[in-house]
Amino acid sequence: MVFQLKFTAQAIASLEYLRNNDPKKYKKVQKTLGLMQTNLRHQSLNTHKYDAYQGLEGQDVFESYVENRTPGAFRVFWYYGIGKGVITVIAITPHP
Repeated sequence: MVFQLKFTAQAIASLEYLRNNDPKKYKKVQKTLGLMQTNLRHQSLNTHKYDAYQGLEGQDVFESYVENRTPGAFRVFWYYGIGKGVITVIAITPHP
């Protein structure tokens, strides 16, 4: 299944910031988003449920890796929906 990605305003702002200020990181995020669209089970994503947050309607939030074993490693936080075949990206940020 190929997922359609939707982005919150916060996620869009993060992408624009990275595109303008950290092109290497932006490229890594783009690669991660591409994998999320086509293969959420890809080993490098290390996707897992993130219990600290919920989606707007109480959906489970998941975390996918952009980087690993890197100080301030970036992560993509997302949930399924709203709608079938849709993933909503809520944040692209360094790991808390």
